[in-house]
Amino acid sequence: MSDPTNDGVDAAAATGADTAAGPSLPVERDRVLVAYASQGGSTAQIAQSIGLALLDAGCDIDVRPARQVERLSGFSCVIVGSALYHGVWMPEAFKFLRRHRAELARVPVWLFDSGPLDRSAEGHLLPLPRGVASLAASIGVRGHVTFGGRLGRTDLTVAERLLVIEGHGGDFRNFEDIRAWSEQIARVLAAERA
Repeated sequence: MSDPTNDGVDAAAATGADTAAGPSLPVERDRVLVAYASQGGSTAQIAQSIGLALLDAGCDIDVRPARQVERLSGFSCVIVGSALYHGVWMPEAFKFLRRHRAELARVPVWLFDSGPLDRSAEGHLLPLPRGVASLAASIGVRGHVTFGGRLGRTDLTVAERLLVIEGHGGDFRNFEDIRAWSEQIARVLAAERA
């Protein structure tokens, strides 16, 4: 998803440039990084969904695992997400925030996490884990949301298998809420650019 025009679509059409009227000024677009940490793929799918919603809203996007991000230059916004395990962010997402703290403080940043295996994330805000909350405050994070998680029946640890046996498995992600949250970010970015 690094290059949304790499799918055979005409580059001018993908960027909104008007080729019929001759050369035109490039349309200013926000370039957004969605960096995530995911163990079983559920949070990665949420990150991809956020990226697609931002792309549809007119942003250029780059969605990739946090551990693969070396530099933040060129991004006008960063969204960082992590799977939650026992209320804790995955180490690579936490390390990403710590490693890029100074750069993140200079651009709009939003955070998301996923993990509750019920509907508790819908309707009210769950707090950030303590260490992440203090980093978020030092960066000046614009917002945070928790989305429901997913626990399937394959590739599970012993503890996760026990959760499924106890009836805690299932998919509690709400992709309509994920899209709405992403679109809200796109509107904020567009308003600040105007």
